[in-house]
Amino acid sequence: MPAVDKLLLEEALQDSPQTRSLLSVFEEDAGTLTDYTNQLLQAMQRVYGAQNEMCLATQQLSKQLLAYEKQNFALGKGDEEVISTLHYFSKVVDELNVLHTELAKQLADTMVLPIIQFREKDLTEVSTLKDLFGLASNEHDLSMAKYSRLPKKKENEKVKTDVVKEVAATRRKQHLSSLQYYCALNALQYRKRVAMMEPMIGFAHGQINFFKKGAEMFSQNMNSFLSSVADMVQSIQVELEAEAEKMQVSQQELVSVDESVYTPDSDVAAPQINRNLIQKAGYLNLRSKTGLVTTTWERLYFFTQGGNLMCQPRGAVAGGLIQDLDNCSVMAVDCEDRRYCFQITTPNGKSGIILQAESRKENEEWISAINNISRQIYLTDNPEAVAIKLNQTALQAVTPITSFGKKQESSCPRYYLVSPDRCHQKAKSSVPGVLMLCGGAPALGVREGAVEEKVRKWPQNLRNLELENDKIVPTAAARVPDADELIAPGTPIQFDIVLPATEFLDQNRGSRRINPFGETEDETFPEAEDSLLQQMFIVRFLGSMAVKTDNTTKVIYEAMRQVLAARAIHNIFRTTESHLLVTSQTLRLIDPQTQVTRANFELTSITQFAAHQENKRLVGFVVRTSESTGGEALSTYVFESNSEGEKICYAINLGKEIIEVQKDPEALAQLMLSIPLTNDGKYVLLNDQPDDNDGSPSENRGAESEA
Repeated sequence: MPAVDKLLLEEALQDSPQTRSLLSVFEEDAGTLTDYTNQLLQAMQRVYGAQNEMCLATQQLSKQLLAYEKQNFALGKGDEEVISTLHYFSKVVDELNVLHTELAKQLADTMVLPIIQFREKDLTEVSTLKDLFGLASNEHDLSMAKYSRLPKKKENEKVKTDVVKEVAATRRKQHLSSLQYYCALNALQYRKRVAMMEPMIGFAHGQINFFKKGAEMFSQNMNSFLSSVADMVQSIQVELEAEAEKMQVSQQELVSVDESVYTPDSDVAAPQINRNLIQKAGYLNLRSKTGLVTTTWERLYFFTQGGNLMCQPRGAVAGGLIQDLDNCSVMAVDCEDRRYCFQITTPNGKSGIILQAESRKENEEWISAINNISRQIYLTDNPEAVAIKLNQTALQAVTPITSFGKKQESSCPRYYLVSPDRCHQKAKSSVPGVLMLCGGAPALGVREGAVEEKVRKWPQNLRNLELENDKIVPTAAARVPDADELIAPGTPIQFDIVLPATEFLDQNRGSRRINPFGETEDETFPEAEDSLLQQMFIVRFLGSMAVKTDNTTKVIYEAMRQVLAARAIHNIFRTTESHLLVTSQTLRLIDPQTQVTRANFELTSITQFAAHQENKRLVGFVVRTSESTGGEALSTYVFESNSEGEKICYAINLGKEIIEVQKDPEALAQLMLSIPLTNDGKYVLLNDQPDDNDGSPSENRGAESEA
């Protein structure tokens, strides 16, 4: 081992610059040693901390291995082989934990403790002696400065004596502190070598003992156990590889399908639709109202279960009931700016839910499936066969037939004598607190002349007609006209109330500018203010077509059949919604958004009007108009209403009766005297009028507000 440099104690008293220079080298060496010792201690403490963490980690690992048996797996408990194997591994880990605990204790005693003692004892001692030596040197320098300033005169011997004593004392103190400091620095050169070796010797002995005991623990029995576990893992790996290969083949087959599988509504031109479904499942968008006019759409998973429509959000465990489909009706609707929407209506006629499918095929299959379920086909012994048969019958029903007589009615038509009291619906007027006369009771097929007395006795009939409300007047047996006698074969059907071509011609017919939204410069309807009758209905225009005759209401039924059949065949689901205003002079169709009158019919030009005998929401009327050639043309208009179509028919009939009354001034005067009017004489007051289930105000307002 090479010689160690040291400070000469003999030179401590002299304190020459050479000695001070050598002292600074020793001090620099001591500072470097202090920094390195601190870093080394941090590294050793990290090793000790890791070993302590290993003890805690192995203890936690053993507990977790035992907890596998107590886990409630969703696919069943773990197999017994894995449980027993983990139990054995838990015992092994516990034994290893004991070894790790012993190693941690040994590292603390033989590695970390010696380096801490070296830092706290030796390095701290050198640092303290350095401070004392500095103080003694400063005191000696101050006393020598006093001694150097003594005067030459011998006037103050006492002061001189005191200064000399002070110099001697401080020099002795400096000498003693320097001797101790030099000795400590010299000894540090030997102690630092020991301090570096001793902790590593303890670390090495601890690791050797740990590995020796570990080797003794992992004997031949442990090796055989590990071999058996490895074989079991290998067999599981072989099964996994085989299953992964199968899944890869299946994945390639699924991915190699046609691109149309990923494209929504790919076969929109000619989709392959199955109309015989009795159950259906898939994602649909559900419309929900968030305010008076705002709505939101949410994509949910829907499926049918028996006679119920179930809804299940993504991630939910099970679905919930959203609609009972028994005896419900379903139809395609035009909803906002979304396609493929359909609405389910409850048996009592109230609007149910509105759903949106992602394609035309899905839309029509959902409608067909809900229709089949609504008929309770799913309760039959062979629901698939019954569904096929019923859908074939439905397809024949929408196919146009040439003879109206081929379709026999299930029952004879009935005629009603209606009560005006049932038409007293409380509608809002422009005068506060005033109610207007309106339609509201059945009037389908009201026979002309059914009222016993003529118009001159109108006020009395208005009070007495309720007694005749339930009378049924049988009609005489008559020949059922053929369809060709009612409507010419091949007659075109107009599905919008105003065709774009017609609008273009109207706007360019003359030099005067026409408002493109339908308003004209001088077009007003003053009769709306002077009319005794004002009743508003919400309707949707289905279609219109020219007819041959207006002598019977059968022409309206035949027009309804042909319009609905054409819509079903050509998949036309869009409808134009309007407000139908019935007054005592005209029948007006008003755009609900712009309040522009789209069509106007004089009540005198309406020759026939009727509601469908089975679907009371359908209503139609025949209009007779004069042509430029001098002849007359007949057209039938078909609408769908929110309220019953019979109420619209009664309102039209009531308007016609008022027109008849207005022809005779005496009858009109009697009518005004018998019925209380407002102060300005414009509207009829309907105070104390009884409401019933057929025409109650709340029922009518609710039906119209749901549109």
